[in-house]
Amino acid sequence: MDKNEQLFSQFLKGNRKSFEILFKRFYAQLCYYAYKYVNDFDEAEDIVQGFFAKMWDSKSSVNINTSVKNYFFRSVRNLCLNQIKHYKVVDQHRKESLRDMVTSENDNVIYDYALVNRINQCIDELPPKRREIFVLSREYDLKYREIAERLNISVKTVETQMGLALKELRVKLGDIKKMIIGLILILKS
Repeated sequence: MDKNEQLFSQFLKGNRKSFEILFKRFYAQLCYYAYKYVNDFDEAEDIVQGFFAKMWDSKSSVNINTSVKNYFFRSVRNLCLNQIKHYKVVDQHRKESLRDMVTSENDNVIYDYALVNRINQCIDELPPKRREIFVLSREYDLKYREIAERLNISVKTVETQMGLALKELRVKLGDIKKMIIGLILILKS
């Protein structure tokens, strides 16, 4: 049994020091590996931290049939793939919402379309993890605590990311009135 397997075996028995050693030994490698999938270092770190937190919480039921290293990397890869799938579902939902709004019988379709299109564009420009937190809060109406539990992050992280998202959107959307008025004037001429 190699050193990693020995540490893992001790961790399964509740040895916190063994867990800390495994965390320090694999954290940077797993973050870099996750980054290759999600292309955002903050999100990669969140995924890896979530993996370790979940592993600690479920240590009594963890059972691996491979090396510790392979288990860690395979688990992080699966979390990354799930995250990518989740973003696709969120993006599809947003596109359907936009399409529904555009096809509605509304006198303000031009205004609504321009506004929603610009807002969606700004939301898409947010870093992936920040975008996910924002969408879960605003489009799915989840409370910060629910978002934190779902993403295995702290409520404070959710609050910080929401604050940054709102600040960034306010800055980016500052010119929306001018753009919409210009669009309406062009379409009326």
